[in-house]
Amino acid sequence: MTNNDTRRGLSRRTALQYGAAAAASTMFAPNLVRAAGSTIKIGYIGSLSGIRAAFGETEDWTLARIKQHLANGLSHNGKTYQVELVIRDNQSDVNRSATVAQELVLRERCNLILVQDGAGALAVGELADARRVPTISTMVPWQGWMFPRGGNPVEGFPYTFHFFSGTDTVLANFVQMFDMLDTNKTVGTLYLDNPGGQGLMHPEMGLPGALKAGGYREVTAGKFQEATNDFSSAIAQFRDADTDILSGFMYPNHFIPFWNQVAQAGLSPKAGAIAAAFLFPGPLAALGASANGLSTEVWWTPRFPFGSSITGQSAAQLAADWESETGRQWTQPLGYGHALWEVGLAAIANCADPLDPDSLRDGIASLNTETVIGPVNFAQSPIKSVATTGIVGGQWRALGGAYPLELQVVHNAGMPAVPLDGEMIPMGAA
Repeated sequence: MTNNDTRRGLSRRTALQYGAAAAASTMFAPNLVRAAGSTIKIGYIGSLSGIRAAFGETEDWTLARIKQHLANGLSHNGKTYQVELVIRDNQSDVNRSATVAQELVLRERCNLILVQDGAGALAVGELADARRVPTISTMVPWQGWMFPRGGNPVEGFPYTFHFFSGTDTVLANFVQMFDMLDTNKTVGTLYLDNPGGQGLMHPEMGLPGALKAGGYREVTAGKFQEATNDFSSAIAQFRDADTDILSGFMYPNHFIPFWNQVAQAGLSPKAGAIAAAFLFPGPLAALGASANGLSTEVWWTPRFPFGSSITGQSAAQLAADWESETGRQWTQPLGYGHALWEVGLAAIANCADPLDPDSLRDGIASLNTETVIGPVNFAQSPIKSVATTGIVGGQWRALGGAYPLELQVVHNAGMPAVPLDGEMIPMGAA
């Protein structure tokens, strides 16, 4: 396997993490002379640094393991293919995403592109379709991947595919978790002004419609810009409206100052469920005890009763390996980052000729495979180009265990196979 890994502008912390992973990958996958016959070139785009780096925290570790797995190539229909990986960090930046998309499609001429980041998926989509490059992406609700590109569920796209849950599933989990508490049914909302936030604040299809249908009253402070760190005006609005619940969409770097300002203003909500804000344990550590009881959508946990088609590990074993080797708590993207490669390699195995774009496209479109996050079924999906996946609802709790906060599954109506860890409780009682 050959490796083409170019990253720019990494932070010192990310560079150190990458250095460790690169050292491991070099040990496991020495450079190979490209065979005169066949090499499958797989491109990869991820948010390995920048504002969405928390979504990519586990990616270097995962990539090192994938390089090890592919070191001796892939066997397909009695033929062995060498595999070249072309790794790109989009730095969580829209412009950078467009640049690396062009590199992978036009210069590197990848046979398959795997995209871990929503902005990367939007940037590469049109170009990949135009140039007939099969592409698989994840980790953004499918509506936020399809509709900004002008797609529709009936037609989908020619060569680009996506697997993840839908915004509707996230919202259903939020409202059903709120229903588990005794509140005044008044919800204060605030949305980051980006595609994810814009989708979530849609009056009919987004959170406002879901809250209204559930009998809740929304008090919205509207949208805010990415550079915002002063939320005092919105918080005053929520306090004056006596909101029992806070919700919306923001990233961890927004949520930390927001939550600190909530406490300073004397606002004591019974529930806080803000999409994307506290999916991960790392950012919550900065908030200490005040984060105890926050609730969130849960894409994946070690409690998922599924296993990896690459390593044979259970979800629990994958998380244990991560914690043992890195000394850090498991985090949700660990499952999806791993599953992205499971789906990509399963698509190659499912096609007649991995070097033919139409054959590989058909291999993805007809794929129904089991992964560490559960089934990924493009073949029988009612949404063209999309395989929808399930999520559950969770609450961060201080349990006195190995980590300050642990994510407990408290709502599993959408995935009954995932066991419950406890009941949803008000934040003040956490």
